[in-house]
Amino acid sequence: MPMLNQPSRKYRPFPQINLPDRQWPAQQITAPPRWLSTDLRDGNQSIIDPMDAVKKNRFFDLLIEIGVKEIEVGFPSAGATEFDFISGLVKSDRIPEDVLVQVLTQSREDLIRTSFESLSGARAAIIHLYNAVSPAWRDIVFRMSKDEVREIAVAGAKVMRDEAGARPDTDWHFQYSPETFSTAELDFSIEVCEAVMGVLSPTPDKPIILNLPATVEAATPNIYADQIEYFCRNLPNRDSAVISLHTHNDRGTGVAAAELGLMAGADRVEGCLFGNGERTGNCCLVTVALNMYTQGIDPGLDFSDIDRVIETVEYCNDLPVHERHPYGGELVFTAFSGSHQDAIKKGFEARGTQNDESWRVPYLPIDPADLGRNYEAVIRVNSQSGKGGFAWVLEQDQGLKLPKKMQADFSSHVQNMADELGRELNAADIWEAFKAAYHVQTANKHFQLVRYEESRTGDGTRIFAGTITVAGQEQSVSGRGNGLISSVLTTLEENFGLDLKVLDYTEHALGSGRDARAAAYLQCESGGRTIWGVGIDEDVSTASVRAVLSAANSALK
Repeated sequence: MPMLNQPSRKYRPFPQINLPDRQWPAQQITAPPRWLSTDLRDGNQSIIDPMDAVKKNRFFDLLIEIGVKEIEVGFPSAGATEFDFISGLVKSDRIPEDVLVQVLTQSREDLIRTSFESLSGARAAIIHLYNAVSPAWRDIVFRMSKDEVREIAVAGAKVMRDEAGARPDTDWHFQYSPETFSTAELDFSIEVCEAVMGVLSPTPDKPIILNLPATVEAATPNIYADQIEYFCRNLPNRDSAVISLHTHNDRGTGVAAAELGLMAGADRVEGCLFGNGERTGNCCLVTVALNMYTQGIDPGLDFSDIDRVIETVEYCNDLPVHERHPYGGELVFTAFSGSHQDAIKKGFEARGTQNDESWRVPYLPIDPADLGRNYEAVIRVNSQSGKGGFAWVLEQDQGLKLPKKMQADFSSHVQNMADELGRELNAADIWEAFKAAYHVQTANKHFQLVRYEESRTGDGTRIFAGTITVAGQEQSVSGRGNGLISSVLTTLEENFGLDLKVLDYTEHALGSGRDARAAAYLQCESGGRTIWGVGIDEDVSTASVRAVLSAANSALK
């Protein structure tokens, strides 16, 4: 059946929240929230083949390593695999003292008791209770009244209270989620949460965590922010509650909803690394954390080696991280477009002369090096690329800093190769094209230097005397000029009739230290054509001689 031409007959716009004096749009995130990873629970229940014990333990270790302090480790009543993993973490003393593990349970007495049993012996833990409260669930799934739904939450809270009281050796923390919060009546969600708080008696020193899920994202993120602000304003004993966010990505704005929710007064964010989760996924903790980082806020999570984090997540979830995923994707720091490449190249050049550490490179919101990435993949060359692209690649790969005018000359060679191959050009491709275009380190060239000597006469004239290979045959030649390059040009003109006029000459070191090589670039005019020569050698004078012969070989073409 095709899409409806009048979708309003089937779908209704989500109602606005009556909050005319909303404050969140003027707020700014200035500090990181409490983070909770639900990769081992919500993420695990969303993959085709749930993680086995090996993968769960590897993921747990990764979360500890990057600095996550609250981890939802599973749903212990789901089965023996879940229960044994959670119990094993406790018994093997693998939970660091500064880390809180959390387990999820529906508001059913037997499931709650199983959840407490799985954490028996733990130093501290969070029991996370939930039940759905929205009209669709009350009317369609449960067929219950508001009072009956509220009573489910209250009954579960009483079991939690009693179980915790019977196990005083563990520092128990309580979390309650009015599931489907984002599609429920706000006042009813507050009413249910207040009733739960009445049973568990939280205090400012020992607050309850109230998690407000966008179980299915049904509205724009500003509406979710309105819901959070309304809830925070109207919840009795707000100082005895930590407001937690659990957003999903059904509309593609799970990260935005979490960020606006923090601006609206929330204290905590639940999510998964790289956004794994049911349907279109959970809020991506990596994205939210690194968004903060680019605003100068230390998120408290360490992604200094983001590729290793990705490797572990992909192995444990058996799902790829998309190439375009913010910050982590293989292509997110890559530019193919010529104008983009030129701007990035100039941005890096400007960093070499600026007086502070501020990051101001166009098209790169974050320094890839901060995440353990190098700059080799920042600019990649294909048929859409411009001269800035291959110039960057040559500089990064070979250390060559081509003069701007030479970049334009070499551009046609690169474009021809890209069109011929019909694919992305790698650094080796570009280097081969460069060597062929300017007769560098290739055997099949007409003029090739064997050896030479330079001397001066009494009047300062330079004399070039050397041996070069001409069409495969060694030949002794010489010539005079007012400098080394001039004497080589005279040699070529007198011996082979080549008339080359120098237009420009530049040189630079390749690397640093005593063993640094030199690169020389020579722009010449011959027969009305502009030609370029390139020379590379350990000695700068020899590099300039090779550059002249390179231009001579180009002139013959």
